[in-house]
Amino acid sequence: MNQIDLVEEKQRQKDVDVFKVGDTVKVHVIIKEGNKERIQIFQGNVIAKRGAGLSATFTVRKVSFGIGVERVFPLHSQMIKTIEVVRKGKVRRAKLYYLRKRKGKAARLKEKR
Repeated sequence: MNQIDLVEEKQRQKDVDVFKVGDTVKVHVIIKEGNKERIQIFQGNVIAKRGAGLSATFTVRKVSFGIGVERVFPLHSQMIKTIEVVRKGKVRRAKLYYLRKRKGKAARLKEKR
């Protein structure tokens, strides 16, 4: 192992749940406001995963008050406390960008049984 791998190994989180594209997840994010910290939950569908190692990211999409909101999270970020899988989705694509054009019932994903 070279020195870069050793530094990355220290920052990598070991307890990352296994989730895939199409799953509905709750991401518990630590928000700092001044000198206070609180946890905010961002729940939505995982529409993309990219990268490997320490630079891996995933994109979560939710609809809030009729407006689509997408947020990209680094997988091994210190600001993410936990990632909780709410339900598994049944999809046939690696990227679900087509959900951006859909709304209502058409934007729902089937659940894996």
